[in-house]
Amino acid sequence: MDTLVLEARAIAWSYNGGWLRIEAHGLHGLRLRASPFPDSGARAGALLDDGAAAGADPIVTRDGATARITQGRITAEVDLQGRVRFLNVEGELLLEEKWRQRDTISKFWTVGTEEIRTISALGLAGREFKPLTGDTARITVRFEAKSSERLYGMGQYQQPNLDLAGCTLELAQRNSQASVPFVVSSHGYGLLWNMPAVGAVHFAANGATWTAEAAREIDYWITAGDTPADIVRNYAQVTGTVPMMPDYALGLWQSKLRYRTQDELLAVARDYHARGIPLAVIVADFFHWPVQGDWRFDPREWPDPAAMTAELKAMGTELLVSIWPTVDHRSENYPEMIEKGYLVRSARGLDVQQEFLGNTRFIDVTHPGARAFLWDRAKRNYRDKGVALFWLDEAEPEYSAYDFDNYRYHSGSVLEVGNAYPLHYAQAFYDGLAAEGEREIVSLIRCAWAGSQRYGALVWSGDIHSSFEAMRNQLSAGLNMGMAGIPWWTTDIGGFHGGHVDDPAFHELMIRWFQWAVFTPVLRMHGHRDPVTPPPEPFRDGVAQCDTGAGNELWSFGERVYEVLRCYAGLRERLRPYIAGLMRAAHEQGDPLMRPMFYHYPDDPRCWAVDDQYMFGPDLLVAPVTAAGVGERCVYLPDGIWLDAWTKERVEGGGHICCAAPLHRIPVFIRDSAEVMAAFDKKQ
Repeated sequence: MDTLVLEARAIAWSYNGGWLRIEAHGLHGLRLRASPFPDSGARAGALLDDGAAAGADPIVTRDGATARITQGRITAEVDLQGRVRFLNVEGELLLEEKWRQRDTISKFWTVGTEEIRTISALGLAGREFKPLTGDTARITVRFEAKSSERLYGMGQYQQPNLDLAGCTLELAQRNSQASVPFVVSSHGYGLLWNMPAVGAVHFAANGATWTAEAAREIDYWITAGDTPADIVRNYAQVTGTVPMMPDYALGLWQSKLRYRTQDELLAVARDYHARGIPLAVIVADFFHWPVQGDWRFDPREWPDPAAMTAELKAMGTELLVSIWPTVDHRSENYPEMIEKGYLVRSARGLDVQQEFLGNTRFIDVTHPGARAFLWDRAKRNYRDKGVALFWLDEAEPEYSAYDFDNYRYHSGSVLEVGNAYPLHYAQAFYDGLAAEGEREIVSLIRCAWAGSQRYGALVWSGDIHSSFEAMRNQLSAGLNMGMAGIPWWTTDIGGFHGGHVDDPAFHELMIRWFQWAVFTPVLRMHGHRDPVTPPPEPFRDGVAQCDTGAGNELWSFGERVYEVLRCYAGLRERLRPYIAGLMRAAHEQGDPLMRPMFYHYPDDPRCWAVDDQYMFGPDLLVAPVTAAGVGERCVYLPDGIWLDAWTKERVEGGGHICCAAPLHRIPVFIRDSAEVMAAFDKKQ
């Protein structure tokens, strides 16, 4: 019996109960699914359903023992043993499974007219399933190594590596870590691991290995393109793009840990207004509520939210309100939520999943009813009082113990589906706001999975340290998030943990970080500054109260720092038209705002090697200073004429230059004749 079947838009293979299916999905994409369990139908995962019908009909053919499907620029080949490899439109090998078995050909290719066959006793399969209880298995997928390959994307990891070749990455969500498993290869392909299971990927020199700790089937999507930009845009076409960023959000966002009262928050906004510094957004951070899970302002500190938001709007400022997914058993919403099964469950031990200022459980946002419940409370208590923006904190979610095997969601065990939690968290607010008629929807969120961008996810890099080392890590994190299809990204300027307002060393860090943040998607002040101020009452009504940090406004670090930050905040305002254009490209095509050098210069080998500078859109080359005591730095300029943004000196590209970088100046170069030059005309 033939193991291969050709269909109009797919190739199917089956043997001994196992099956594999490769079907066209997107203009230049193929989706592979395989399992030893019966096929119960494809789950969308990160993919949009309409991608399966996009583009012209694929070309499906058979040549002896090999079946082929071609969709746009990518082809898949499957042999009688079910082994798979992918090629581009020129017939060049992009990726192939790694098989090392005695009774089958482990690898085949042609050298001249001679077919080379290698037989191995290792017994390794390109696709491996180790059954668990029920219809799930621990899954491993192996691919052959590719010489000199560079890899980018995969989300956000706290490390300086921009090129991920040689790295091992945990596929799991943690505070400051976001698993967004889309990888872009320098060899012309992109691969989405369309499985929200906890697992790992090893991009080793002797081959790539992907694992899922619990899943029903292998599910990945692959695309090909001539350039990295083509690949990212192909991915956006099948997973969605961000909405259009609201124009007001392009300016300065102000936050600290935390404004304790309505009067304190309004006083800060009024101060910005009086100083003539435009303030786009100000934040009412966590523990403004009576009890975790109430999702409303405590009227003792926030007596009139509607009047507060109205006054802020009159000053041109929007209010961003923090939402935590934690629910205390003392919350007014707890009885209904536990009755309806809207909370995450623990498989063993007590149902206490976090213990920060109370014993709490997380709302299970994979449950449609729970998402609707959460939005109902947010609409009633915030939206109806004029709040336009929400900060979705704790979005991993942040378990006190990351024992992923101990928790279960409505959609399955966390080992199987856990990485999709932040996507559904953002979805709850996107769906709710869209139902209210909003179209330019943005939610600040601490984590993401593939596809989160289509729900308006503005991801920030979590509770990072206040240090130059952490700042350097965020540069790679932001660039790889963009390559993973998440164009909206931001950091806590100056880091979150630490930073004394009177420390000269922290002042230097704050200046360097703020300079850089001007050239990121969102300019956002936040952090837990020393000295800490304890709450007036440690407990109130039996509920622990939260402390707050020192001031974190532009003027909180002394006059010298203030003057530099104020000037750069002014530059951000003048850059708004340029940034709005970048936001349009992100919305329409999926382009990141922060782009590795090779995004625009893929034919320049040196641009693939540079990892400490980047393009902010097509016209601005930004080279942040990420170390203390630095007064100059080396910058690589690709071919062409470049203008120093500060001196207006014309520089011939095609090599490295050494440029001055005094504390008040971040190296920035502009492509010759770019209109954005006008934003830098005012002296800094």
